[in-house]
Parts: sequence; structure tokens; C-alpha cells
Amino acid sequence: MNDTTQGEALDAGAPSRPATAVVVGGGLAGTTAALALADAGVRVTLLEGRPRLGGLAFSFRRDGLTVDNGQHVYLRCCTAYRWFLDRVDGADLAPLQDRLDVPVLDAAAKPGRRLGRIGRTALPVPLHLARSLATYPHLSLAERARVGRAALALKALDPADPALDTRSFGNWLAAHGQSDRAVEALWDLVGVATLNAVAGDASLGLAAMVFRTGLLSDPGAADIGWAHVPLGELHDRLARKALDSAGVRTEIRTRVTSVSRKDNGRWSVRVPGETLEADAVVLAVPQREAHDLLPKGALDDPGRLLEIGTAPILNIHVVYDRKVLDAPFFAALGSPVQWVFDRTAASGLQDGQYLALSQSAAQDEIDAPVAVLRERYLPELERLLPHTRRAAVRDFFVTRERTATFAPAPGVGRLRPGARTDAPGLYLAGAWTATGWPATMESAVRSGVSAADAALHALGRPRDHLFELFEEAA
Repeated sequence: MNDTTQGEALDAGAPSRPATAVVVGGGLAGTTAALALADAGVRVTLLEGRPRLGGLAFSFRRDGLTVDNGQHVYLRCCTAYRWFLDRVDGADLAPLQDRLDVPVLDAAAKPGRRLGRIGRTALPVPLHLARSLATYPHLSLAERARVGRAALALKALDPADPALDTRSFGNWLAAHGQSDRAVEALWDLVGVATLNAVAGDASLGLAAMVFRTGLLSDPGAADIGWAHVPLGELHDRLARKALDSAGVRTEIRTRVTSVSRKDNGRWSVRVPGETLEADAVVLAVPQREAHDLLPKGALDDPGRLLEIGTAPILNIHVVYDRKVLDAPFFAALGSPVQWVFDRTAASGLQDGQYLALSQSAAQDEIDAPVAVLRERYLPELERLLPHTRRAAVRDFFVTRERTATFAPAPGVGRLRPGARTDAPGLYLAGAWTATGWPATMESAVRSGVSAADAALHALGRPRDHLFELFEEAA
């Protein structure tokens, strides 16, 4: 029985019974799927093993402060995540820049040339970046010209071409005349933060998608947004409020032990002390957990899920006794420091300043002791921010996400499954599924919408509320 037939049979056989679904996983993908299903009249139960919602974008308390486990940003082109913010009434708490502006500090540059900026004008693509590139002090005139030519060549690529997924972005950049300095000062500056990999370790297909969509599609596509409140306010408290209002039953600290299909075509989801039955199940969990829960025959080659690698992100948190940074954030060159954000107000700190360093592709440092990281990064902050030399460090701590994202290595595209499985009524969601995006909040939300759309189609339930989102996100 295929999905469509199952949905028709459900409608014909039990017209008075509402369709039911269980969503396993309360991260952005699962929360999105649950909301989209509930908005169509499906009776939804959301199960999350952790004591909170939000997945890997969460907050916790430490010494009176509310701390995000890591800094997360989104772009204006992230239409699905923007939909999520609107859906949970959180858009005003995570505003976008009026216009892209990224300060870039080079710790090794001569005085007077340490600060550059990546920004845009209102001119059409690609002229919107022309002024910024022409005045960017961290590249020579010849390097800037070659960057422009490479950008035009990148714009001509089709990210959906499977051949691009097999190639390395680093090799493509080298073949298009990009120097090591250009890779460091521009391509990796953006790519490492969005892909969680250096150019040499990244799929050309995913890199082309990032740069084409973010920088070469619309003048305002790369304008940056970030939460001005703790992430838990958005992804846990407001998300839980929206779920409750939609009629979703949400259970935290509830780990699923098995998922199986019954003889009548419905699904059985077992948790300690209870077995839930549903017409549809969405597995919105990491790929290894999904692999362990998948029933036999759900995927042709479930082992492929285990071939999807992971990549870590390290976050370093420093609390100073005074203000040391005037900007809300900056990116760094000539230093192991990558991106630095001011989290003072969001954390609730009343005096001093709290800086969060976001270190992507952190394979070499993810397990380094805190003392080693302190010895390495405090002097780097002094090189970049002279005011730190007169400031006292009140606190220094580290958060580590060893499996923060899937690794966007060449060839990963063939491993990422779509929302539908071969088992009618069972769907997959998560940033690691085949969304076309790297492992971002945008990818997670898109996957949840895709899973809900597939389930609603099979159940014969309305999907009109998703059409506008799909059209805008296309």
C-alpha cells in the first residue's frame, strides 16, 4: 500500500477520527514538523529525550547568566527559519541587519589596515558587493579582481548538479586562481561559518549553494540576523507555547525505544511505560539515532546514514570586568579566532562584557583542555582588541558540540535521504536530510516542513498553509 492509498483508506474508513502523528525529536526540525502537522488538523504528540526543546541550539544557566551553547546566526535568505520565528512569535527577538555589514579584523596587519568590512549596497547583483570588494584591505588588487571572476564563475554553477557534490570546493577555488590568502580572507571566512568545513574539505555543490544563495541571488540575501535573547527563549519557551496553542502534546525526558508498523498499517512508538499508536511518524533525530530506530525495509541502504560524517564546533566564552568591544560582532584573520559576538545583554550580564567566540571546523581543538584554550585564546583577544589588555577576566569557560553538524564533505549529497522512506507513513527530518542546504537552522526547519508536507499528502490533509512557504523558499 503506497502513501496516497494509505491516506485515502484512512479518510474512507474512519472519517470521524482525526489523523494522528508522533514526531520523535524536539529540535528545530521536529518542532517545525509538529507545528505544520497540527496546523492542518492532525493530532500530534512530540517526544523529546532531553529536558528541553531546541536540539543543538539551546541555552543553560551559569552563575546567574543565561548562556547559549553556541552562537547561531541566520541570513535574510533563510526563508524557512524566518517562517519559524514568525510562527512562534519570535521574529522581533532575532532581528536582521538593515544591510549586510561584517567588520573583519586582521591581527597581523599593519596599523591602519587592520579593519576591513564586507558589506553591500542596494545595487543589483553582483554590483551590490562591488564597492566592498574594491575597498577590502585584506586582499591585493590582483586578488580582488580574481575573486570577482571566481564569483561570476560560481554563480554559473548549478548546486543541484550531482557532479559538483563529488568535487572539493578548495580544488575548484585553486583552479580559478584563488590564492591561499584569498581563501583565508574571504572564501573560508564565510564558508567555514556556514559549512563547518574549510574549503578543501567541503563539497563544491554545497559551497556553490551557500555562495550563490547568500551572496549572488538577491542584494539583501546575506543580511545577518541573530537572537538578541537566549536561544532557549526562541527554541524552547516560545516554541513550547506555540506547540501548546496548536494542541500538540509535548513530552520531554521521553526517549523512544522502538518504532514499528502494525498489521493494520498504523505505527507503534514505544517509550518507557507507554506505547503510542499513530497514522504517521516523523523521525527528527540525528542520523545515527534515526538509523537505530528505522524498521527493516524503511530505506534501501540504511547503512548510508552511518557514512554521513560529523563535524564539531567549539565555543569559547569570556566574561570581562569592563567593555572591550563596541561592535555587536566581528570576524578575525591572522589568528585562530574566527568570529566573536557580544552576548552581554542577551545573557543578562549587568556590568562588564561577555564575548562568545564561535570556532567552527574545530577538529583540532574540540577536546583541548580549558587551560590550554585559555592560554591560547586570551592573548589572541588581546592582539585583536587592545582594550582587553586592561580588563580583568571574570570567567572563562568552554562549550563543545562534538557532532554539531554533518560533515559537508565531497560525496555527502548521495548519502542524505529525502523526507519519505519506503515504509508508508514514516518520514525523516533533520538538517542532515536532503534539503539542499548545509547543516544550518534553515536546513533543519526546511526538513521539518518537507516531512510534514509528505505526511499530510499521504493522509489527505490540507497543505495550503505550506504552499506559500515552499514558494518563497524555492
